[in-house]
Amino acid sequence: MTQAQSPKKANTAQSLKAAIKDCMQKDRFRLSKRIQGASRIKNEESRSAVFDEIALDIASSMMTVAQRQQNVPHIEYPEILPVSQKRDDIAKAILENQVVIVAGETGSGKTTQLPKICAEIGRGKFGVIGHTQPRRLAARSVASRIAEEMHTQLGEYVGYKVRFNDKVSENTQIKLMTDGILLAEIQHDRFLNQYDTIIIDEAHERSLNIDFILGYLKNVLPKRPDLKVIITSATIDPERFSKHFSDAPIIEVSGRTYPVDTRYRPLSGEDDVDRDQLQGIFDAVDELCDEGLGDILIFMNGEREIRDTADALSKRGLKETEIVPLYARLSAGEQNRIFQPHTGRRIVLATNVAETSLTVPGIRYVIDRVPRALVAIHTELRFSACRLSLSLRRAPISVKVDAVVWQKVSVFALF
Repeated sequence: MTQAQSPKKANTAQSLKAAIKDCMQKDRFRLSKRIQGASRIKNEESRSAVFDEIALDIASSMMTVAQRQQNVPHIEYPEILPVSQKRDDIAKAILENQVVIVAGETGSGKTTQLPKICAEIGRGKFGVIGHTQPRRLAARSVASRIAEEMHTQLGEYVGYKVRFNDKVSENTQIKLMTDGILLAEIQHDRFLNQYDTIIIDEAHERSLNIDFILGYLKNVLPKRPDLKVIITSATIDPERFSKHFSDAPIIEVSGRTYPVDTRYRPLSGEDDVDRDQLQGIFDAVDELCDEGLGDILIFMNGEREIRDTADALSKRGLKETEIVPLYARLSAGEQNRIFQPHTGRRIVLATNVAETSLTVPGIRYVIDRVPRALVAIHTELRFSACRLSLSLRRAPISVKVDAVVWQKVSVFALF
């Protein structure tokens, strides 16, 4: 018998188990259980037939892995972003550690570039690169930005999943989602087998969702040694996250800074705070309009306050000025208005939905005040929390010109 006619080598439990490591992560547990079950079949012919069926499924899963590897688009990094200068250090840390903390200042580019770094070193091949955001608008806009930078159609290589809106496919390798979506998926995917990498963005927000996910991941990691976790945080206290994950390495990235002129305007009195704040906004808007062109972003406490302020500003008859609200309950189409081209001046009235992971185009001025909710924070934490919030709210300034940040604060809230 010639070599070409030699019989095919029989599949065995041992050979099949060895091949599983090259399959999609989500298929591995199921295939492993099938091999265990088939191994208990006493009839050799029947057992061999089942092994052959499993071998076909393994081959199919391996083919999927190969196709995913071939489908990775060409990856480029904007040199203007500080994280691009650190990409080799970040890639090395991810390859050598199961958990990595990336501490980056606002504007560093960590949100959009980290998934690309993961893809470039081969993550996403055996499972999805999951990338969580605290808010739906951020998840959608970041996914759109990454897809644009990678020259792919949104919903293919890069997709997103938020409540009531799922734009992912079988080909998706980078998946943006809210942290609430990841929590929901944990209920039916305890070991997060659909993912080979998870990026928890804006961990410094320390919401209940984020804290629960971080605690859950710490317990899952020993059972998933192949899973990589990247935690991103503002530069305030990244050591706390490192300590939680057994002294995980910290990579620090500087921010992309433009000149910012910060002007503080204390409230004049406490007798009628709402009226004083509204008048303060009017005064700031009038002064900024006199200084020149440029859109204005005003941070507000909530939806009702935004509506009231929008009505009041509209009645002032500002010339060639568009008032745009931005809060979580708006539809995706209404939220996306802030990304659409426009003429004249735009005043965006936003909640903290615009605070992180989001750069609003054309913003030259920010009018801000410490949210009332921060006043209730424990005394020992109040000062650092206020500083963090005010620092993050400089983020939306997106043009290379001198900018002004008006922060309408009560003296007791800062000091």
